[in-house]
Amino acid sequence: MKTDIQIANEASIEPIVKIASSINIAEEDLELFGRYKAKLSDSLWDKVKHKNNGKLVLVTAINPTPAGEGKTTITVGLGQAMGKLGINAMIALREPSLGPCMGIKGGAAGGGYAQVIPMEDINLHFTGDIHAVSIAHNLLSALLDNHLQQGNDLNIDTRQIVWKRVMDMNDRALRNTIVGLGGRLQGVPREDGFMISVASEVMAILCLANDLEDLKRRLGEIIVAYNFEGAPVTAHDLKAEGAMAALLKDAIKPNIVQTLENTPVIIHGGPFANIAHGCNSIRATKYALKLADLVITEAGFGADLGAEKFLDIKCTKAGFKPDAIVLVATIRALKYNGGVQKSDLSQENVEAVRKGFVNLEKHIENLNKYKVPVVVTLNSFVTDSDKEIAYVKDACEKMGCEFALAQVWQKGGIGGVDLAKKVLHTLENKVSHFQPLYDINDTIKNKIKKIATEIYGAQDVKYTAKASKSIKKIEELGLSNLPVCIAKTQYSLSDNPKLLGRPSNFDITVSEISISAGAEFIVVLTGDVMTMPGLPKKPSAESIDINKDGVITGLF
Repeated sequence: MKTDIQIANEASIEPIVKIASSINIAEEDLELFGRYKAKLSDSLWDKVKHKNNGKLVLVTAINPTPAGEGKTTITVGLGQAMGKLGINAMIALREPSLGPCMGIKGGAAGGGYAQVIPMEDINLHFTGDIHAVSIAHNLLSALLDNHLQQGNDLNIDTRQIVWKRVMDMNDRALRNTIVGLGGRLQGVPREDGFMISVASEVMAILCLANDLEDLKRRLGEIIVAYNFEGAPVTAHDLKAEGAMAALLKDAIKPNIVQTLENTPVIIHGGPFANIAHGCNSIRATKYALKLADLVITEAGFGADLGAEKFLDIKCTKAGFKPDAIVLVATIRALKYNGGVQKSDLSQENVEAVRKGFVNLEKHIENLNKYKVPVVVTLNSFVTDSDKEIAYVKDACEKMGCEFALAQVWQKGGIGGVDLAKKVLHTLENKVSHFQPLYDINDTIKNKIKKIATEIYGAQDVKYTAKASKSIKKIEELGLSNLPVCIAKTQYSLSDNPKLLGRPSNFDITVSEISISAGAEFIVVLTGDVMTMPGLPKKPSAESIDINKDGVITGLF
């Protein structure tokens, strides 16, 4: 069996200028990064901004399992399938982070015969956007520590500095650090730490900003610390936003690449799906909606995290109204949720599928609350039995959902034609009446409880003393009328990763709350969520190699 990168290397890749011309983008509106990738220029936006928007389809999934769900693979395959049907479709994705790529997850550009290429570039440095975010973020850290060293005119309380440093790699040893050691000339000693770059508020801002001016304004509003009187100290107070925006002047421009079947793809931004909102940039989606009749995008992790944030944060802020949602599941994942061990997932077990279906059922119910039509698709595996597939199909249709089996990993676009037809049928025959889950002007605790009880299925929400104190602080700052971005485990609907299926009789415990004033949302931490992941016992990096001809292997 060929690996993903072998399939990608054998693909017939077209110059990006040719791909762009297929959707009426002139070469003069591209900023080329070699032959096969480019950025979309601001001049292009001026040409297309008056066009009508295409239809918007979100791809999401049930809670992730070790068996894998293939959400990006389905997204790419669905876009390729639309091309087979002659539909002017465009795919809009996030950029992969190097941390998960070198850690446990591997590449994130789809899989099999439903991939985005050049996949090795996309999975590694791509066009440098994440590096630009890292540098802009760490510039603010450097300016902050320099301000302390040069006399601390802003009266910053070093015990109340909330701005950590970042790097785009899983490195648990950097989660908690001490900086400024070595004597008076080396800085002011204080506690610090690192997050992974995609968890940076700078990344969230990049993906939520409308343009360069909006980006600079938001960067200036980042709260980095509090002074001894308890007042916030911002990046603007440190005179940092101008230089930060300058470092991001190219990173804010969306990137265009292609699928294995030469379907155009915009990839831009990569906010963590826990600590941030887990969606590609507003700018990327806006470009795609003007350039295509149908835009297929995705949100990180399961629908309880990524889709909820896409719908309640991104769509609310950008004014997007999704026309349909594709919910991805696999027979293997349903059996895992039904209590089957990973080693036994290849064996037919209709009863386990029935037990595990409750997870899919809950996600369908959740998405229906947004009043957007739902299409369920099973990402096909050769071990799936006809009886198992038939059970899921019947159960989904009883819930009023269109259902389709997708074989895009094995067959590419042709394997997604049935799914594409079901999506098109839904768009033509079911009307979306999209509405957010909660009122943005409700109290912080009410917004959190709405998500916890209605999306997760919790009984109640418990708060640590630290979290309650933070809520009071946010209210005093007049920033409570922002959406909430809840970070919790992706593996369960609850905040306990071991509770599979459809947990009940549980509470959500909020351990910490902070304000991302520039991104304009409130971050709510639950459980043991890490903003700097660690590497597993056998990191994916150990399998990645490059030969004397520059051919990379091991990237999934």
